Amino acid sequence: MSVFYLTTPIYYVNATPHLGHAYTTIVADAMARWRRLAGDEVWFLTGTDEHGDHVAQAAAKAGVSPQAFTDRISSAFRETWRALGITNDDFIRTTEPRHQKVVQAILQTLRDAGEIYLGTYGGHYCFGCERFYTEKEIVDGQCPDHRTPLTWIEEENYFFRMSKYQRWLIDYIEGHPDLIRPERYRNEILGFLRDPLQDLSISRPRTRLEWGIPLPFDDRYVTYVWFDALINYVSALGGPGDPRFERFWPHAQHLIGKDILKPHAVYWPCMLRAYGEALGRGDDLLYRHLNVHGYWGLGGGKMSKSVGNVVEALALKDRYGNDAFRYFVMREMVFGLDADFSEEAFVGRLNADLANDLGNLVARATTLVARAAPAEKPQLSILSTEDQSVRIAAGETRHLVERAMSEFAFSRALGQIWEFIAVLNRYIDTTQPWALAKDPARLGKLNLVLVTLTDSLRFLGIVLQPFLPDSARRIREALGDERAPNLENAAVGRIDTIPPVTKLSGLFPRVEDKKVAAKTVEGTPAAGAKITLADFGRIELRVAEVVAAEPVPKSKKLLKLTVSLGAEQRTLVAGIAEHYAPADLVGKKVVVVANLEPATLMGIESNGMVLAGSADGKLAVLTLDRDLPPGATVR
Repeated sequence: MSVFYLTTPIYYVNATPHLGHAYTTIVADAMARWRRLAGDEVWFLTGTDEHGDHVAQAAAKAGVSPQAFTDRISSAFRETWRALGITNDDFIRTTEPRHQKVVQAILQTLRDAGEIYLGTYGGHYCFGCERFYTEKEIVDGQCPDHRTPLTWIEEENYFFRMSKYQRWLIDYIEGHPDLIRPERYRNEILGFLRDPLQDLSISRPRTRLEWGIPLPFDDRYVTYVWFDALINYVSALGGPGDPRFERFWPHAQHLIGKDILKPHAVYWPCMLRAYGEALGRGDDLLYRHLNVHGYWGLGGGKMSKSVGNVVEALALKDRYGNDAFRYFVMREMVFGLDADFSEEAFVGRLNADLANDLGNLVARATTLVARAAPAEKPQLSILSTEDQSVRIAAGETRHLVERAMSEFAFSRALGQIWEFIAVLNRYIDTTQPWALAKDPARLGKLNLVLVTLTDSLRFLGIVLQPFLPDSARRIREALGDERAPNLENAAVGRIDTIPPVTKLSGLFPRVEDKKVAAKTVEGTPAAGAKITLADFGRIELRVAEVVAAEPVPKSKKLLKLTVSLGAEQRTLVAGIAEHYAPADLVGKKVVVVANLEPATLMGIESNGMVLAGSADGKLAVLTLDRDLPPGATVR
């Protein structure tokens, strides 16, 4: 068992949570869940950063005290994480006494060690970033992040001797190549450190700012936001000497967005090194990894509270479901790179990956197994090439997902799991268990297929748990698997029984694309109008076998058809009674539109449409010139 300490940034409380906050917290939650799944002892921290100019200004604008303002916004973050199912072990606020106590203790230790001094500084200040910018950093006279005018401020403040640690920091980063990940951010920091490093202003005079932690050695000043905020990672564990700190801190990993890279990759390690020296612990207090992700954009621009182009996390979750939301943000963004959000892309992934791939697989497999009588020791055939390939694929999937997660490569991990889902869908199409069920002589082969499918769903119910916790739980429940999920049990080939299984359909219902809906409202395109390949791809065509047909009472044109799509049967109502007798259709393989909205005709709900051609009053349903199994995709 390993020990694992993971932190998100503490989120600034000048506004309520948005997609950027949600992404960071969701991937942290997925990582914490993964490490717990692997049997590790995990401590997962998040929280809120509540001091500084910007908070004081926002509170004044709202007409409330800073404490009342931070109480309200901090509660909004807590509630958002609760609604998103985040499993943090602790939530820290920088206004808490436990945090203030540790901050003041560290400040006093560094002051006593000569690492903090009183000096005068003048510079261009951004109230949004709560920092001074050098001439080199300023863009067109404005803050490079907010693109707002800067304010010249000259005042006496306390400074941390950060410049003395520049050479040490360069050597430490070069000696620990995976300290900052991905590598592009390590290179960015090394590039920044080519220029002389300045000492860091760590205070603000109370004549200008009251809202902050007072310096323990001079109560005319409050602590500068970064020297306050960054210490939360230490104060949440009680600080050096606390048993919890000594257990978890050596395994600390931070997860941040690239907008706060420099404070975490420059200020923080220098602070920790200085504090470690003051305590006689040297580099002992350095974190293990700094994991950095990119920006979410909307319409090509950075998502920002100050610009106003944010997406409310809970609105997306409520509209599409928590697991769909988690899946999209983890799958869409390659960790470390920027990504764009659009609702079209969201719906596309939901329909293609979740509804068509995973949801369809679970529905097909549970329907097939649910039809079988549970058997403790069913007659099994010798493993075929197909069965063996599923077992091998499961082992490879677990190995590749473990490797991806060790690198915080969430999108790659999900991609590997979806490769395995594709293997299972092909396995069902190849083995055709519906055909095996019709041949008593092939009962052993059928049972082996059903055992393999059940075991594969158990595997998915485990490895999907960190990413899609609700769906993974529903899969395990459908299989009657009451065990706590554990990565050690993620393997295929360990069972030889057919358990009682409950059919699980509709795991991820398809969502109609908004643009497609708009086109429908506007009317049917004119004959000969062009559609895109993407438009055509939204139509799900399947092979269906007619298993029963009968006239619809009081209708001359309609027939009620019962068709098999392999893993399920559906009722369709087709206007072909004037062209086909019911007995002529039974046993035919036809092509149907399988993802059509249900419609009620003559009191019968129709779930699909039979395709047919017509000319000169004649009609013919589309059939196949070669045999394909029911449920096969038509492209």
